Amino acid sequence: MAAAAARINFFLNPINPLNSKATTHLRTRLHFQPSRRRPRATSFCTRASATPLHDEAAASDPFVLTTPLYYVNAPPHLGSAYTTIAADAIARFHRLLGKKVIFITGTDEHGEKIATAAAASASTPAQHCDIISQSYISLWKNLDIAYDKFIRTTDPKHEAIVKEFYSRVLSNGDIYRADYEGLYCINCEEYKDEKELLDNNCCSTHLKPCVARKEDNYFFALSKYQKSLEETLAKNPNFVQPSFRLNEVQSWIRGGLRDFSISRALVDWGIPVPNDSKQTIYVWFDALLGYISALSEDTEQPDLERAVSSGWPASLHLIGKDILRFHAVYWPAMLMSAGLGLPKMVFGHGFLTKDGMKMGKSLGNTIEPNDLVHKFGSDAVRYFFLREVEFGNDGDYSEDRFINIVNAHLANSIGNLLNRTLGLLKKNCQSTLVVDSSIAAEGITFKDTVEKLVEKARVQYGNLSLSSACEAVLEISNAGNLYMDERAPWSLFKQGGAASEAAAKDLVIILEAMRIIAVALSPVTPSLSWRIYGQLGYSKEQFDAATWSDTKWGGLKSGQVMTQPKPIFARIENPTEGQNAVEAPKKEVKKDKLPQAKRVVEA
Repeated sequence: MAAAAARINFFLNPINPLNSKATTHLRTRLHFQPSRRRPRATSFCTRASATPLHDEAAASDPFVLTTPLYYVNAPPHLGSAYTTIAADAIARFHRLLGKKVIFITGTDEHGEKIATAAAASASTPAQHCDIISQSYISLWKNLDIAYDKFIRTTDPKHEAIVKEFYSRVLSNGDIYRADYEGLYCINCEEYKDEKELLDNNCCSTHLKPCVARKEDNYFFALSKYQKSLEETLAKNPNFVQPSFRLNEVQSWIRGGLRDFSISRALVDWGIPVPNDSKQTIYVWFDALLGYISALSEDTEQPDLERAVSSGWPASLHLIGKDILRFHAVYWPAMLMSAGLGLPKMVFGHGFLTKDGMKMGKSLGNTIEPNDLVHKFGSDAVRYFFLREVEFGNDGDYSEDRFINIVNAHLANSIGNLLNRTLGLLKKNCQSTLVVDSSIAAEGITFKDTVEKLVEKARVQYGNLSLSSACEAVLEISNAGNLYMDERAPWSLFKQGGAASEAAAKDLVIILEAMRIIAVALSPVTPSLSWRIYGQLGYSKEQFDAATWSDTKWGGLKSGQVMTQPKPIFARIENPTEGQNAVEAPKKEVKKDKLPQAKRVVEA
C-alpha cells in the first residue's frame, strides 16, 4: 500500500453519486444511476475509540502495530524500508518494556496494476506476487526486521475475512450500486478529474493518456459517518499523529465526505464481490483488512470475530503521509460500519528525499535499499534514518552526511569509547572488573547523568520521538568520552597505588555506561548492541532476554571478564576524505534476482 501513492486520487476526490452539487461540475463526464435508494443511517458500534499510545489502562493488552501492506507492482524501495525500520524500532522498544507485541507487515497484491506488471514480464499475477513479496521478506531480513506477522492479501485466510467484512457492511445497509463514467488512469488505478489532467487528458503522474471508462460499481456510504468521525477526532486528539496531520484530517472531514467506489467491474485480479462474482473488491477496501486478517492463525478456520479477539484494535498504524486519508477517514468509517473498534493511533510520517530532491526513476536518483545495506550494514542504515529524520517530518539522504553521521556517532563516540576502555582494562586489569559498577559509581555525578539520559530516552521512545531517543543515548557516550578525558585513567595507572585503583573503578563506570547504551540503543541498532553486550562478557541468550529494566545502573559485577577488545563499528571510508579510513564491515546481503521488467514497473 505504501507504494501506491499514484493510485489515491479517486479516494481523495471521490464522487458522491447522490450529491447533486458534486455531479453538476462534472456532468459532461459523469453519469450515475443508483440502483436503489440510499439507506438510512443505522446504529453502529464504536466500542474501542482511539486512545493515547501510552495509555496505561490497557497495559495487559497486546501492543499491535502495523506497517502499510506494501504494493507489489515493483520491488521494495527506500520509503517502504524507512517505514518498516521505524516500526521495528518501536516494536523492539515495547518488547523491552515487557509487553506482548504483535508487529504486522505484509504485501498488497491485488489490482489491475499488478496484472499489468505481471504481463509485462510474461508471468502470471500470482507468480509476480510471489517473487515481489519474497523480495520484501528478504529485505526485512537484511535490515534485521523482527516482525511477528507477514500477511499477503492473496492468502486464503485474508480473502475469507474480507468477504465476511464486506457482507457485514452490506448487511448494515452501507453498500449500494451506481454507475460511474469518466477518464481512468490504468497506472494509477483510479478515475481522474479533468482539472487534474494535462493536455490530451494525460495523467500528470505518468504522462500517459487516460482512457474513457464506464463501470457499474458498488459504493460505500462514507458520508453517513461524517458526524461520527468528527466526534471521534474531537474526543480522541491522539487518534491521528503528529498533531499537524490531525489538522489535515479534520479539514478533509469538515469539507464534506463523499461516498466512494469499492469495486471494479473491469479488474479480474482481485477478490470477487460476495454478492456479485462479476466484480472484484477495490484494492484499498481489500488491503486495509489485512491488519485484521494477519491476526488469524494459519491453523484456524478464518473468522472475523476470532481474528479480532486475537489483538484488535491495533495500537498503532504506522504509515506514510500519502495514505493518511485512507487510514484516518475511510478505514475508521469502514470499521464503524462493521461494528468493530477503531485503532488507537494512526501516525503519518514524512517522505524521504535524496540530496534535497524527490527520488524517482525518471530522475535517476533512486536508492536501492539492499545496496545501501550491503555497502554500509544494517546498523548504519537503521541508525541514520531514525536519528537524522525527525519522525513525522520529511527527511533527506545524502551519502556524505550519512557517512559523517555514522562515523561520528557509531564509530567514534560509541565504538571508540568501548574499544579504548576495554584496551586499558586488558592492559592493566587482565580484562577483569575489580569492583561492582554500583560501588564504583558511589558519589560520582556521571551516574546521575546516565540515569537522567536513560529516562529521557525511554520517554522519547514512548512518544515516537525516535530521533530524540537516539540523541539521548548518544549523549551518554558523549558524556562517557568526556569523563574518560577528564579522568585520564591511562595516566592514573602509571602512578600506581590509590590512583591505579581509582583508574580501575573509572573503567568499570565507563563499561557500565556502555552496557546501558547497548540496551537503550537496541531498538535502533540491534546487531551493534549485541556486539557491545557480547564484548562485556554476556551471552547471546542474556542479550536476547534483556529488558528495559536492565538500563538501571548496577549490572556489571566484580570479577566479570570482558572479551578481547575489537572494533564494534569501524569507520566507513568516505571517498571525499581520502583513502586512510577503514571500511566498515559489510553485512552479507541476499539479493533476489528479479526479471528486469519487474524492476521498472513502479510508478
